[in-house]
Amino acid sequence: MEGSARREGAPVTAPTEQGGRLAGPLSTSVANLCRRLQPQVSPRTAAGFSEVLRRLGAPLQVAVAGRIKSGKSTLVNALIGRRVAPTDVGECTRLVTRFQYGTVDRIEVVFTDGRKQVLPFAPDGMIPAELGVDIDDVSHIEAYLTNAVLQGMTVIDTPGLGSLDAASVSRTEQLLGAARASEEDGTDEEPGSDELDETSRNAVAGAEAVLYVVTQGIRADDQQALAAFTAATASREAGPVNAIAVLNKADTITPESVDGSGGDVWKAASLLAEKQAATLKPRVADVLPVIGLIAESAESGQFTSADADALRKLAALDDDILEMMLISADMFTSWECDVPAGVRVRLLEKLDLFGIRHGIDAVRAEPEITAGGLRRRLLDASGLAAVRARLGTVFAARADGIKAAAALASVTALAHASGDPAERQRVHDAIEVLLAKPEAHQLRLLEALTLVASGAVDMPEDLSEEVLRVGSNAELPAQLGKPSDTPRADLATYALERAGWWRSFASFGATPAQSRVAHVVHRAYFLIWQQLREPSGGAR
Repeated sequence: MEGSARREGAPVTAPTEQGGRLAGPLSTSVANLCRRLQPQVSPRTAAGFSEVLRRLGAPLQVAVAGRIKSGKSTLVNALIGRRVAPTDVGECTRLVTRFQYGTVDRIEVVFTDGRKQVLPFAPDGMIPAELGVDIDDVSHIEAYLTNAVLQGMTVIDTPGLGSLDAASVSRTEQLLGAARASEEDGTDEEPGSDELDETSRNAVAGAEAVLYVVTQGIRADDQQALAAFTAATASREAGPVNAIAVLNKADTITPESVDGSGGDVWKAASLLAEKQAATLKPRVADVLPVIGLIAESAESGQFTSADADALRKLAALDDDILEMMLISADMFTSWECDVPAGVRVRLLEKLDLFGIRHGIDAVRAEPEITAGGLRRRLLDASGLAAVRARLGTVFAARADGIKAAAALASVTALAHASGDPAERQRVHDAIEVLLAKPEAHQLRLLEALTLVASGAVDMPEDLSEEVLRVGSNAELPAQLGKPSDTPRADLATYALERAGWWRSFASFGATPAQSRVAHVVHRAYFLIWQQLREPSGGAR
């Protein structure tokens, strides 16, 4: 639930000292807290606060994570709108790569000792598969691109979990489970140094949100990775509000294996995604089906007019021949026809059989369709639009709260890393003063969501579902669990009733931990009631 100022107009932003812009009033409050505290803490902690300020002014950091061969890099390319992340196994796929906005395209290899080395992109426009350096000495890769989508979101490509390469898996696990101290500090810097040591760097590192990629089967390490992310974000008052999952390679699902699909591949994928959402609940806000390969080809300019011409020629084939060719990839590429085998191989690499069939159907339905029209049809079939929309709903609309909560956790971690009890108490007191302000309720609500989602606070199932619902970013009726056409007056009455119930529960029926959550939920319902009573307001 966002503040009324965010709903009624454009996002409130303010410039940072580093030149970025803050996501809204909560981020501004945390930035002001950091600036006030900097003269009151050690030089090293103050340097950490400077890094927190930099992160506050940067776009939301969204990690794309998942098992090896789940199609993460393909999805990254689709989201960015450019085929730049290598999808074949190579050195760079074993490293964390951050794609962020820049005025000039460039690659920086960042080493563990802080050194940076600039590299050119490969001739095909991608990050080179081989970097020419010892990757054991590499921390991560920074890729700066002029793509406009990165102005609002930094996309982080991660090595696959489940890899035989332990170092690669460790890099991903560290990114997902950030804000934890290093097992070995290893620094010989003086206590008064204003440089960030390894512990302090870890305290402000990591993703602020995660897009988790699954395929048809959810395995134990998928659950463990999401649990690690939730556990890490539990300390920074965030949770299912900053994690969604996608069921990638939806076109590979056998419809007959999913009850109720009626033989339709996309229906089967949607039903399977719903089941996976129930399995992963409450670690993620949602699971959406997507075909990353088609999305990448259509969105990154890989689908060309020559490919459209090839689909037109295939559409002209006899139905029986075409059905035989589309039985398998081998049949499609080896069958004798007027379309050269090499052209068919290229189509298969870009669209797979599902995309080829969809493109042929589009041509037959509209013989005069242009290459651009075909590309749009393929993009629609990929499911990428729904993923983008959900990213906007879950991440972008909550960026202020997510970033502010992550920053507060980093501030807390930095104070603990200092080893100075007085400094730790000073920071703790300042944070408590900030959280006591009415405008900081969103942070309290994010904290409550995570406490419940992570199991840190045990609640009856029906109450847990209510906490997650009222704290969602849905329209007001959905937050209240009511139909969208429910009269406004009825919604207001219900919100006030639930506010009263949760206040009573907090005082008389709850454990101390449950009471903490209940007070926040009471406040959330009360604010919804106030909003519904405003004559000029409206359900979101």
